[in-house]
Amino acid sequence: MDDKGELQEVIRIEALCKSLYESQDANERDTAEKALVTFQNSPDSLGKCQLLLDRGNSAYSQLLATTTITKLVSRATQILDLQQRIDIRNYVLTYLWTNLKLPPYVVQGMVTLYSRITKLGWFDSEKNEFIFRNVMDDVNKFLGGTAEQCMLGIQLLSQLTCEMNQISDPDATRSLTKHRKISSSFRDTQLFEFFQMSTNLLRTALENKKNLDFNDSAQHGLLTQLLRLAHNCLTFDFIGTSTDESSDDLCTVQIPTTWRPAFLEGTTLQLFFDLYFSLPSTLSPHALACLVQIASVRRSLFNNMERAKFLNQLVSGVRKILQNPQELSDPNNYHEFCRLLARLKSNYQLGELVMVSNYQESIQLMAKFTVESLQMWQFAPNSIHYLLSLWQRMVASVPYVKATEPHHLETYTPEVTQAFITSRLESVAVVIRDSLEDPLEDLGMVSQQLEQLSVIGRCEYSKTCQLLVQLFDTDARTYQELCSNSATQTMELTIAEGRLTWLVYIIGSAVGGRVSFNSNEEHDAMDGELVCRVLQLMQLTDSRLTQGGSEKLELALLSFFDQFRKIYIGDQVQKTSKVYRRLQEILGLNDESMVLSVIIRKVITNLKYWGSSEMIISKTLHLLSELSVGYGTVRKLVKLEEVGFLLSNHTAEHYPFLGVNVSVTEMRSRTMFYTSLGRLLMVDLGEDEDRFEAFMIPLTQAFESLGQMLTSGNYNTEQVRKTVIGLARDLRGIAFAFNTKTSYMMLFDWIYPTYTPILQRAVEIWFQDPQVTTPILKLFAELVQNRSQRLEFDVSSPNGILLFREASKIICTYGSRILDVQVSKDQMYPLKLKGICICFNMLKMALCGKYVNFGVFRLYGDEALDSVLNTFVKLLLSIPQTDLLDYPKLSQTYYVLLDCLAQDHISFLATLEPTVFLYILASISEGLQALDTMVCTGCCATLDNIVTYLFKKYTQKGKKSRSGGSGTSSDNDPLLAVINHRPEILQQMLQTVLNIIMFEDCRNQWSMSRPLLGLILLNPDYFQNLRDQIISSQAPEKRGPMMEWFEALMEGIERNLLTKNRDRFTQNLSVFRRDINESLKGPNVNTPTANSINDMMT
Repeated sequence: MDDKGELQEVIRIEALCKSLYESQDANERDTAEKALVTFQNSPDSLGKCQLLLDRGNSAYSQLLATTTITKLVSRATQILDLQQRIDIRNYVLTYLWTNLKLPPYVVQGMVTLYSRITKLGWFDSEKNEFIFRNVMDDVNKFLGGTAEQCMLGIQLLSQLTCEMNQISDPDATRSLTKHRKISSSFRDTQLFEFFQMSTNLLRTALENKKNLDFNDSAQHGLLTQLLRLAHNCLTFDFIGTSTDESSDDLCTVQIPTTWRPAFLEGTTLQLFFDLYFSLPSTLSPHALACLVQIASVRRSLFNNMERAKFLNQLVSGVRKILQNPQELSDPNNYHEFCRLLARLKSNYQLGELVMVSNYQESIQLMAKFTVESLQMWQFAPNSIHYLLSLWQRMVASVPYVKATEPHHLETYTPEVTQAFITSRLESVAVVIRDSLEDPLEDLGMVSQQLEQLSVIGRCEYSKTCQLLVQLFDTDARTYQELCSNSATQTMELTIAEGRLTWLVYIIGSAVGGRVSFNSNEEHDAMDGELVCRVLQLMQLTDSRLTQGGSEKLELALLSFFDQFRKIYIGDQVQKTSKVYRRLQEILGLNDESMVLSVIIRKVITNLKYWGSSEMIISKTLHLLSELSVGYGTVRKLVKLEEVGFLLSNHTAEHYPFLGVNVSVTEMRSRTMFYTSLGRLLMVDLGEDEDRFEAFMIPLTQAFESLGQMLTSGNYNTEQVRKTVIGLARDLRGIAFAFNTKTSYMMLFDWIYPTYTPILQRAVEIWFQDPQVTTPILKLFAELVQNRSQRLEFDVSSPNGILLFREASKIICTYGSRILDVQVSKDQMYPLKLKGICICFNMLKMALCGKYVNFGVFRLYGDEALDSVLNTFVKLLLSIPQTDLLDYPKLSQTYYVLLDCLAQDHISFLATLEPTVFLYILASISEGLQALDTMVCTGCCATLDNIVTYLFKKYTQKGKKSRSGGSGTSSDNDPLLAVINHRPEILQQMLQTVLNIIMFEDCRNQWSMSRPLLGLILLNPDYFQNLRDQIISSQAPEKRGPMMEWFEALMEGIERNLLTKNRDRFTQNLSVFRRDINESLKGPNVNTPTANSINDMMT
């Protein structure tokens, strides 16, 4: 393209950028986006990007240019040579220096590009010099310029620190070991210098604070970037743990020992406290965030005296903030300060905290601050977690404190407990009267806070119980009076219910806080008082259900029962517990069985009256399910009259959620319901077929009427569709529960052959509707699963083959139809891939269940096996290869199924068309590099089976057959033909596996070693060349050891794949990898295979 044509193209791109970001027309934006994506992927985009930046006509086109170059730089297969990347880096620095008025997002794009190119070129050298490591030389020019240029220099360092610390998308496809190597080198050579520079400049700013103008954007921006740089240095992943950033608990900052001087004198700690007090609220939260990290510095950095001194200074600074809390009115300051308080206890022991000077004043101020924070429940609710965390950890530590100094928690903790309880109750009226967002609707936060309160409330438990009893009695009396008064306003009743809801939740958490090793009878008696009150309240609310009830209060009652169940019901509970004595005295409930009877009555009541509430039904069924699991509990349950009623009357007439008038999403709970019923039925079922038949009557009647409707063609109604969905879900629940041979056979004889054709017909009719097909396919996947060896059929029984035939038929019925369904990309998984995934899972269960002899199918000309395997191939080829790894459930199911096929049905894989087999090999090649260990391990096993088969065929070549003929079956093997035609496929896999073992974070070394030996034996010449290539790419002093390691790897290895030989190779490989890893810790180990692997499958 000539200069004029290129200029016109650049002008067109600028116009497209404008359309993308400013156009009101959605179609115009979509067209622009597609055109710009094409530009970004074009091979000649680099020159045009420079032209876009040079012209600088629009910020949008500048942003496009920087992101495009960043993508080019980040590609796994590097297409830019070293000089090009040096030129880009220098261009970025010059551009930033000369263009000081760029919008922030363009600056950020430029800074990110500089950081990415620096990180990826960290080990690139020219004339024995690491070119991209002279970061301070690049930045010093900026630091000596104006405030704006100085800010840019600090931003470059800050972003580089971030880049080095995080695993970006390009890194995820590369070697994690390489990322760690770059990160560690940066940590050891540059990071401390960055941190010292940030603290020195911050100290200088603090000394000149009188001359600072915080309203000046350049000065304000410079301080922001300095604080961010310090924070990025302190949050660096020093030891490569890659912790989950969303978790804030038990964070320890693993500061290197070389940093000790910065923390030993305490000047750094004091600096950030001084900054907090000196800076405006737009900057002070950054100082507090740094303090949070400094408070979390690893304990082993100090000896005992140094640690005590450091903690003393830390608590002193915290105390000063609490004494002058004005700045905490800013939500960001408040949030960071709450995090700082939580870190005090997560990183230090209570025994150390009580020894600091002015401890009593400090704990008193913390308690006062916590109480005030709890009372201001509308202000920064997300920060309360950290305050409760502090008190929870302190209370939990009390039994282990050996210090002689008092901890005073018995004085201040009850104040915190009381503040939490009373503030939650007082919030109810405000929320309802002002129509505010109700904290009770955020069940996740409520349960998290209650879990913390369950520990806090157990400190001085008698005071907690006394408060709860007093509040509960008052509110329950008020509620009872409001209920009996016909003139009661709805709002008053709602407020009373809201207060009781909080109290029931809190009582549940109080009961749930009982720990077996530290319990006493007095506390159990107090629990009894609380439990009695909740049960009495439940009697009152249940009696009013015909007039309507409170959904939130019902959910609180279910939460209470769940806590009570964990503590006081089960095989481990002492039957003499004082809880039951109190229950007997007040409510006449003598023992566990009577309490279980109350709970089951509650379950039945909820299922009857709350069918319209999906949440209540779901939580109720979860409670029933948990009760039906315990060995002792379930045997007590089946003796109850209420359970007998449940087993005899599971129809929509009694429980509306079993009907067809509910939404399809609410029908999901039916599976759990029938699983629980199935477990209860199983206890005394034995071989009683009459009892089973009686239990199945509602389902039998439903199937009979459904069969008639489908036969008559009268099925185009929502009622019929929902009947199918409900029955499939019900049966799956029963099939899951029936995990013994006897019970399963009753179910199988009931469903086959009478009702399976009805389900087959339903799939034919509604194949495009995943709401129907998913439950049916999941039902069959459950039926073919050999759970607890329940599918052990008698020697004269054909049931295993009949069951497989049905599974084959349902997969073929669904598969043949879904192939022709066209869906959009965003709906691909829910409408198509999910069903295919369940089919793969069903086939895997059937093939791996070990209850079918698959040889008989071909022997007797039965096509069930061939049909289902051919359907599997068609379904597989319909899936784009990228989707196999993009959807975790699909990839896990597919790779486990492939392993099963390679293990037991290799003859089938050997007869596949070359294109199909190449697709499978390509998917294995991709899976070997997957981050999911389960997928990677499955690929290794599959590859091992394929390689073993090939090696066996190769070694059989030329051998005479037993019949005396000179020909061999191996000569015509289609699998051999594919490999002979495309030998580079296995060679690439050999390269991939060797690369992973040598240079990456290999988490399944044993699995990787198994196929590697076969690959080496099949490709000896290629392995020799690869070995020579790796050795020659090392520094001269490393070549000798590398050659010795490779020789040791093959020492004593024979040319066979016998188990003994494989095991010796695995041992050799373990030593080989250890030696490589040891050398990786030193410099100059190059990984030539890391970037040179080209995908040969395309």
